[in-house]
Amino acid sequence: MTADGHPSAAPDVVDVVALGESMVTFLPTRPGRLADVPSFDRTIGGAESNVACVLAAAGHSTRWVSRVGADGFGEHLAETVGGYGVDVAHVRRDADRPTGVYFRTAADRATDAHEVAYYRAGSAASAMTVDNVDLAALRAARVLHLSGITAALSEECLDLVRHLVKPAAGRPLISFDVNHRPGLWRDAEGARVLLELARDADLVFVGEDEAEQAWGVTGGPAAVRRMLPEPKLLVVKEGARGATAFEREDGAGARPLRPATDGRAAGPRTAPANPPVLQPALHVDVVATVGAGDAFAAGFLSATLRGLPLRDRIRHGHLMAAATLTVPGDLAAPPARSHADRLAALDDGAWGRLRLGPGWTQADEAPEEANTP
Repeated sequence: MTADGHPSAAPDVVDVVALGESMVTFLPTRPGRLADVPSFDRTIGGAESNVACVLAAAGHSTRWVSRVGADGFGEHLAETVGGYGVDVAHVRRDADRPTGVYFRTAADRATDAHEVAYYRAGSAASAMTVDNVDLAALRAARVLHLSGITAALSEECLDLVRHLVKPAAGRPLISFDVNHRPGLWRDAEGARVLLELARDADLVFVGEDEAEQAWGVTGGPAAVRRMLPEPKLLVVKEGARGATAFEREDGAGARPLRPATDGRAAGPRTAPANPPVLQPALHVDVVATVGAGDAFAAGFLSATLRGLPLRDRIRHGHLMAAATLTVPGDLAAPPARSHADRLAALDDGAWGRLRLGPGWTQADEAPEEANTP
C-alpha cells in the first residue's frame, strides 16, 4: 500500500536496499565547543543511507527505506538522499513524530576531542515496525543492508530487523554492519542482540575494537571468526592495520545473489573456497573519520555485486573509505570505477606506497604515479 492507502505496484528489484534512520546533521562553521559555535552548516548523516548514497554514486541501483517526520527536515533528507540517485519512494512520512537531528563539533569523532548532541528520541524512524514499512520494497533487492543502529532505536525496530534477517524463502542476501553504539542501548543486552543478528546474516562487517567492547573478544580477527562462524562472509576491520575477510569454505548456508536486472553478471552463485585475506589500509591524509565505515561497506558491497575476488573487494572498501576520509562530511564523491579498478589491481608493493589526500578521487593522473614515492 502507498502512504495514502492505495495499492502499490510491485517494486523493482535493485542492487541494494538499505533500511535505517538518517538525521539532519549540523556541522559548525568554525572549530570550538558547541557552546561557542555561532552558526552551523546543514548536511545529512545516517549509516544505512550513507551506504545507499555511495553505491548509487558508484553506479549501482539502490533504495533507502525509512520513516521521517512530516517536516522540513524530513523533506530535506528525502530530497538529499534522492539527489544521489537513490530510490526514496518508500520513505514514509510520520505526522506525529519529528525527524531526528544532531549537532557535532568539527574535531575528529575518533578522539575524545569532540562533542555530539543527538536529538533523536521519539523520532519518526524509531517508530518503524513490521506493519508500517514496505516489506516488499525491502525484499526486492540483491542485497538488503542493515545495521545494529536500527535494532537499537526501539523494541519495534528490533522486531523489524529480526523479522528481516530470519531465514525465509526468497530472502535477499543480508548484509549486516554491527555498528555497536553503547549509548543507544538501554542495557548490556544490546551486545547479545547484536551477536544474534550477526549470526543470522550472510555478510557481516565488524570492527575488531567493536567485537572486544561488545563481546569481550580478544586475539584478533581469527578470534572474532570463532565467535561468528555462521555468516558466509565476515569482514573484520582492524583500523590502521587494514581489514581481514573470512569466507566460508564449504559454501553451506550460502544464498546466491539475485540476477542483475540489466544483464550484468550477478557474481558467483557460491563463493570460491578462499583462505582469510588481509589487506592493509591505505595511507590517507585524514580530514575527518565520520562515515568512513559506511563507505568501506559500500565499496566492499559494490565489488561483491560485481563478482570481484575477495582481495579486490577489501581494496575497494579501503578506496571508498579513503574518499570519505578526505572530506569533512559523511559523504564523498567516489572515484570513477575505472580509477578504483586500476588501484585495486596494483601489486602489493605499489598498494602499500599509495598515499591519498583531499581531491584524490578527481585526479586525472593515475594515483600510483602521482602519490607513490
